[in-house]
Amino acid sequence: MLRFISRAALSKTRNYAVFDPPPSSSASLLNHYCFYSSKAKPDNKKQENNKANKPKSKASDSASSALQSDAATSATDESESARVRVRLLADDERDPSLDVGPNNRPLFTRTTSLSSLTRRDACNYFKFNEGELKAALPEGLPAGMVAEFRESMRPALLVRQSFLDIRDNFRRIVDPTLNSSNGPKVRKQIVLDGPVSCGKSIMLAMLVNWARDEGWLVFYVPRGWEWTHGGYFYKNPENGLWDTPQQAENVLKDFLKYNESRLRELPCQILDPIRLGEGAGVGPLKGVDSKEIPEGSSLYDLVQMGIMQTHAAVDVVVRLRKELSLVKDIPVLIAIDQYNNWFTFSEYEEPVTIRSTRPVHAREVAMVNAFRSMMHDDMMVGAFSHSTAVGKLRKDLPDVPEGARINLPRYSLDEAATVSHYYLRQRLVNREVFTEENWKKVYYLSNGNGAEMRSLLQIMR
Repeated sequence: MLRFISRAALSKTRNYAVFDPPPSSSASLLNHYCFYSSKAKPDNKKQENNKANKPKSKASDSASSALQSDAATSATDESESARVRVRLLADDERDPSLDVGPNNRPLFTRTTSLSSLTRRDACNYFKFNEGELKAALPEGLPAGMVAEFRESMRPALLVRQSFLDIRDNFRRIVDPTLNSSNGPKVRKQIVLDGPVSCGKSIMLAMLVNWARDEGWLVFYVPRGWEWTHGGYFYKNPENGLWDTPQQAENVLKDFLKYNESRLRELPCQILDPIRLGEGAGVGPLKGVDSKEIPEGSSLYDLVQMGIMQTHAAVDVVVRLRKELSLVKDIPVLIAIDQYNNWFTFSEYEEPVTIRSTRPVHAREVAMVNAFRSMMHDDMMVGAFSHSTAVGKLRKDLPDVPEGARINLPRYSLDEAATVSHYYLRQRLVNREVFTEENWKKVYYLSNGNGAEMRSLLQIMR
């Protein structure tokens, strides 16, 4: 309830388009379509100065000093306990007898790659090389994965059967010989849905990591929310969609981080000129409305065009979506996290009259319009994220095939048992109070929510 109230209060702060009204008639105002996204923010410096100028009593000074001293002492204690825990975990690495899960099963799988995982590895932990993982996902790791690694002090994740099922689904699409007559039907388009903290973003990131290890070309968007929030935006008079050149440039840079060598090998199959729109804050070019794509250009050249010239960035992203559908030499996967943000209103607003605006829907944003649809033959996965407070969407989504939506469950009792023993192994749980009865209480209290289980197990008494 408290979270709902705070979100409702925040939602009252609308993000109106900022523009300078001309002194002429209101009609000219409504034809002005170029805006910067902004939010009213308090002047922190002014507030600090006002606070500094207010007289303080001796009692308040002493109370403030005491609070600061207590905070410093608490931070020092936490830092010291973390150093002690790191040292103890290093000593524990020399004792393999500690790597035992429930019913004396091994806690960690011996498999060293996501491709080699089998059903026997389900409910075990998979150890990542953190450096290699960050190199495979240069666009950024999901917040839930980062928190898990930080709290447990180990880059390891639970192997869930649901991940193996989705991985094998795409594996059978690429290699039809793996299909069986009585096996499950393959799905080229999947939407990962489910309750809060059930692991949707982490599963998507693991799928991207696996696909890239297999040599696939993966277009990975870890923060779909950013496609509809912030930056410079304007309405394209040619198609009525809203262009966001700053976001387009960032998307192209992220796509290039891992895929540069592969893109150099793939030729452009569409040689139509790239439309030049407005640049981020610099307006349109005078006398030039398009840019030719030289014959023999690669997809790398196309992406570089959008990065180097802000006027071309949005149309390059839209063209890239069409080019990805034409790649046949290697498997292509489109993976979008925070996909549910593309089915609601964006942060942008369009003036309707002098004193009113209308919210711009995500489907009206050019880049979202190009990538949102799943009504095609390409492999695509979208993961919902409840961290962006979109709200509950209807079951049948536009541009999504029937049956594409999969609900991921929270931890089962068997998974919770493994998770609890893993946190015990990582010294997040006091061994003296760890019992089957206690960890089951935590499981039922959290209803299998992974983040809540991790927090509650630490304070278990």
